[in-house]
Amino acid sequence: MPPERAAQGLPMSAKAANAARPLGITMGDAAGIGPEIILKLFDAGLDAPAVVYGDEGVLRATAQALGLGHIPIVAADTIEALPSGPSSGLLAVVNRWQALPADLPAGQVNAAAGRGAYEYLCHAIDDALAGRLRAIVTAPLNKEAMRAGGVDYPGHTEILAERTGTPHYAMMLANRDLRVILVTIHMALADVFKHITVQNELDTIQLAHQACLGAGIARPRIAVAGLNPHAGESGRFGREEIDIIEPAIRQARAQGLDASGPWPGDTIFMRARRGEFDIVVAQYHDQGLIPVKYLGVEEGVNVTVGLPFVRTSVDHGTAFDIAGRGIADPASLRAAFDMALAMTAPLAAQPG
Repeated sequence: MPPERAAQGLPMSAKAANAARPLGITMGDAAGIGPEIILKLFDAGLDAPAVVYGDEGVLRATAQALGLGHIPIVAADTIEALPSGPSSGLLAVVNRWQALPADLPAGQVNAAAGRGAYEYLCHAIDDALAGRLRAIVTAPLNKEAMRAGGVDYPGHTEILAERTGTPHYAMMLANRDLRVILVTIHMALADVFKHITVQNELDTIQLAHQACLGAGIARPRIAVAGLNPHAGESGRFGREEIDIIEPAIRQARAQGLDASGPWPGDTIFMRARRGEFDIVVAQYHDQGLIPVKYLGVEEGVNVTVGLPFVRTSVDHGTAFDIAGRGIADPASLRAAFDMALAMTAPLAAQPG
């Protein structure tokens, strides 16, 4: 599979200017593994400057617990106010929200940690919209903790879309073997059917095309999975494929997109992994995410397609069961960071 390359929708001149800015990394929920994997990422070294949107006290305490006290940490409420500016040699922290409690327990739902995760994300979004960041990379948040903190969203994706005013967006999961983009995201399975519309299908196919172009694929091959078993089997197991998905595919093809299907969901991901397709349009959350995560969350990256800036994320949660134990693997965060770098790199600087 080709490396992820161009930034979403940015002309070459904008990519060159954008590449000079730091990446923003949100700490996520402080009671989870976010602080740990961020510190391990910085300790291993970064190929570009980055700033962390999070809590200075939590990061310092975590660094000491991990034996990483040698990492220099500086903090301010804005990027411009950082004493040395962002650089790859230090961990710069930006926080415009209140400090978290010093005795915040690891691995537990905490209202302050949940609200903090939301605030860090919002501040990073605002700075990205203002042109201060090259891209945003997010560590995991906890939805229950956010609700306890007075913020009720299904996840990162919906916050990003609302705060940026993005009407058409989608979640894409990617690793070295597979790209999957979702028509519906965080909702009950019983609600999926009413959101499977011709327009939603067409929007997602178009976003799949856009995502692949951003990954350096000149002629994306888009496979659309069916909703029902055997892709409906000519209406025997449901008519969504006939009445909704097929018309959307025809419209996409009329626009010049190489979309095909609907294909049975139990085989299309295997075919894409073998190289027949560049991306699969999945109809609902678990249909698309199970194949990607089965291949290994350590290399999976979550990308929000359609935003005015690049956003990547780890492909795992807060892992409260291992938080505070020092054993969290930063591999998915590294993959998300590297993908954000690659997607925003000027074309001239990229491998052929």
